[in-house]
Amino acid sequence: MPEQIDSISLKILKILQRRARIPNVDLARQVGLAPSAVLERVRKLESQGFIDGYEVRLNPERFSRGLVAFILARIRKLEDEAPVGRRLAALGGVQEVHYIAGGDAFLVKVRVEGTRELGRFIREDIAAIRDVTSTRTSVVLSTYKETANLPIEQDEA
Repeated sequence: MPEQIDSISLKILKILQRRARIPNVDLARQVGLAPSAVLERVRKLESQGFIDGYEVRLNPERFSRGLVAFILARIRKLEDEAPVGRRLAALGGVQEVHYIAGGDAFLVKVRVEGTRELGRFIREDIAAIRDVTSTRTSVVLSTYKETANLPIEQDEA
């Protein structure tokens, strides 16, 4: 870690990853500090960039987004990485875009209603990006773990 933080701040981060909406009083009780001290620490962690934001995880099934697919996209020239990456990221249904090493340039995670929508997405949305030369798609059959949580250990303090 570029900046060192103490074990109490690490404990706060671990708790917030599990329960971002935990009341400050409960958080303070769990780490053994006064609520005002915990609030000050959380604000400091936010300002120092340890906390990027807070999100609610929605049930994708309730929004007709039950199909997850990973699309490997190859591009014409590697110099076009940034503009192509931004265009991929702007497409509806795209949850993640990663520039990767290897023969393909991008790994794109999408959530769509089903295979018909996935096919349309690849044929129309991705194909409309002129510098994408080919794609390979893997459809997720089952998910056993999906998280944005980072492993935080006490010895990192």
